Amino acid sequence: MAVKISDLAKKLEMSEKELRAKSKILGVDIDAEETEIDEEIAELLEMELSGTEKDTADVYDEMIANQMDREIVKTQRKKTAGSSKKEVKKDKVASSSDLKNKIIEIEETISVKELAEKAELSPAKIIGELMKNGILANINQLLDYETASIISDDLGLKLKRKRASASIEDIFQGNLESLLKEDDSSVLEKRAPVVSVMGHVDHGKTKLLDAIRHTNVVAGEAGGITQHIGAYQVAVPSEKPELKGKIITFLDTPGHEAFTSMRARGAKATDVAILVVAADEGVKPQTIEAINHAREAGIPIIVAINKIDKENANLDKVKGELAEQGLQPEDWSGDTVMVPVSAMTGEGVTTLLEMILLTTDMADLKANPNRPAVGTVIEADLDPNFGPVATVLVNTGTLHIMDNIIVGSTYGRVKAMIDHTGKKLKEVGPSGVARLAGLHETPKSGDILQVVGSDKEARLQSVKIKEMLKNRDYQKRGLGVDELMSMIQQGKLKTLKLIIKADTKGSLEAIRQSLAEIKSDDVAIKVVHSGVGAITESDVMMAVAGGGIVAGFHVEANSHVKKVAERENVEVVIYKVIYELIDDVKKLLTGLLEPEIVINELGKIQLKGIFFTGKGEMIVGGKVIEGRLEKDAGLRVFRGEETIGTGKLTALKVVNENVKEVHDGQECGITYKGDVKLMEGDVLEAFKEEKRIKTLG
Repeated sequence: MAVKISDLAKKLEMSEKELRAKSKILGVDIDAEETEIDEEIAELLEMELSGTEKDTADVYDEMIANQMDREIVKTQRKKTAGSSKKEVKKDKVASSSDLKNKIIEIEETISVKELAEKAELSPAKIIGELMKNGILANINQLLDYETASIISDDLGLKLKRKRASASIEDIFQGNLESLLKEDDSSVLEKRAPVVSVMGHVDHGKTKLLDAIRHTNVVAGEAGGITQHIGAYQVAVPSEKPELKGKIITFLDTPGHEAFTSMRARGAKATDVAILVVAADEGVKPQTIEAINHAREAGIPIIVAINKIDKENANLDKVKGELAEQGLQPEDWSGDTVMVPVSAMTGEGVTTLLEMILLTTDMADLKANPNRPAVGTVIEADLDPNFGPVATVLVNTGTLHIMDNIIVGSTYGRVKAMIDHTGKKLKEVGPSGVARLAGLHETPKSGDILQVVGSDKEARLQSVKIKEMLKNRDYQKRGLGVDELMSMIQQGKLKTLKLIIKADTKGSLEAIRQSLAEIKSDDVAIKVVHSGVGAITESDVMMAVAGGGIVAGFHVEANSHVKKVAERENVEVVIYKVIYELIDDVKKLLTGLLEPEIVINELGKIQLKGIFFTGKGEMIVGGKVIEGRLEKDAGLRVFRGEETIGTGKLTALKVVNENVKEVHDGQECGITYKGDVKLMEGDVLEAFKEEKRIKTLG
C-alpha cells in the first residue's frame, strides 16, 4: 500500500521539500516526480523524523534548574571547606585512578565535546592535550581514532575502536571476508572446524553422516529427539588425550549442489571437504565434479573410501583413479589424506574424525566470540508452527536470543533457537549451528546473517537491500564477456576460468590440449571443470561461483539451463568446430573478441497524453498496442510512417505504482529521455540491445 508524500509531510508538520531533503540525509532518495512512497518506507521515515523538539520555555526551565543545582553544590562546598581536605584529596586520587582504568569505546570519528563527556573531563583539558601535540581544535572539532589515540595515553585513557555496522553491499553480496575482518588479532580464539560431505550418488554420504552422528555422546543426549536441521556438531571420541572431546561441525546438505549454490552467493561456509568414494565403484562423474568444486573453493580435501566391508572393495584401484584426478594419497608420497571407512560397521570413522582435526589444526582456525554475530544460512523453509525458519552457521561472534538480525533481504529478531537434538539454546558461538525462528520472510541458502543494533536499523537495511534487488545489475552475479574483457584489459583478471563440456572423452582431451598450447604473459587459462555430456545447471552455478565461461562442444543446454545462465549473467557458448572455440578464447585473452549485438524487439505504445515536458525528459501516457514495454529499454519514435529519433524509457508506472514491465492492452505512464519532443499520437517502439558471444550452429 502506498502513502501520499503530502499526507506524510502534513503529519510530520513540515513541507514536502523539507521532507524530501531530510529523507535524502537518511538514505531514502525520493524522486521529484514521485507523489507516493511505500507504506514501509513511510513508517520508517515517520519513526526517524517525528522526534519532538523542546520548545523555548522548556529549554529555559531546564537551564534555570541546572543553574540552581550548581548554586546548591557551591553552597555545600563552602560549608565543608577545610573540614575534610584530606578526604577530598583521597577522593580525587581515587577518581584519577578510576580514570586510568576506564576503557572508552569510540567510532572512527568523535568530537572533542563527546570525547570529553565520555572521559568525564573538561573539553579544555582535551583541547590543551591536542595543542601540546601540535593540533589546534575547537570544542566541535571531529577527531579520528588515530588522533584520539595520541592524546589518550597522556590523559590516562584506554581507547577501544567501536565496531562499525557492516555495509549493506557486504551483507547483500555475501562478502564474508569483509564481514569477518578483525583489526585486533588478540581478540581471536580457536573455533571448531566446519566440514561438508560430498561425493557421487549412492556412495554412502548419508550413511557415513549417520555413522558419524552416532559415534559421539553430544549427538545422543538423553531425551533428545534428532531434528534434521541441516547441520550438527559432534565430539570426537578419540583415545588421544589432545583430540578427545574436540568439536567438529558437519553440514548435512544435499551434496555439492548446495555447496556450490552457497559459494555462488559468496559464502565460503566450510573449512574442509570430505569426499566420499565407494571402494567397490571408484571415481564417478559426480566425484570429479565434487573435486573441482572443492578445489575452486580453495579448501582441503580428505577422502573417505567407504564400503570397505564389501567383498569387491579395491582400495588400490580407487587410489589410482583419484591420483589421476590430482589427489595423490599420502602412502603414495602424496599429500591427500585418504581414510578407509565403513559406514555400516563404523570402522575407520573415529580415524576420519581425528584426521579432520589434524588437517584443520594446521589452518589455525580462529574467530572472535565477543562481537555481534555474523553467520551463513545453510538451509531455510517455512514451518507451519514457527513461520520462516533458518538453519544458521555462526562464522564469528555470538548469537543470542532476542538479537536483532538482518538475513539477506529479510530481517527479524531471534525468538527461539534449537540444535539438532531439539534442545533450546540461549546463545550460539563461532562454528555453532542452530535452527532459529523470528524472521519476517524465508531467506535463501547462502544468505548472510548480521546482528544489528536495533529493530529499526534491521528494517531500514532490509528495505534498502530490497531496493537493490529491484536493480538487475545487482542480481547478476556472473561475469559477462564485456566484464571479462574489461578486467583483462585493465589487468584485474589474471586467470580466465572455463567449464568445458563435450560429446566424447576424445573431443574433451583435444580441447584441453589445444587450450594448454595458448600462451599469454598476462592471463592464464584454467579449466576448473570438464566432463562428457550436456551442460547442466551445476556447470552454470560453478561458473557463477568462480567467475567463468561455460563452453560446450557438440552438446546442448536445455531451456531451463539457458534461463539460469541468463539470470545469473553467465556466458554459455556452444561450438561445432574446435578451432573456433580456441580462436574465441585467444581473442578474449587479447581483448579483441567483439560480442555479437542482438536487437530484441519488445513492443509498441501509442501516446494518448503529454503530462510533463522538461529539458531532455518527458512524462507521457499511452496504451501498449503490441508486445510489452520494459524499464530501461531503448525507444524509436515514429510519427506516422517516419522514424524521427530515439530515446530511452527510464521509468514505467501503472496508475501510481512503479513497475518493471507493461503488457499488450495495458495503459501506463512512462518517463522518456531523449532529444525528440513527443506528441500525442506518436508510436514508440521499445527494444533492447544484447551483447553476447556468437553461438555457432
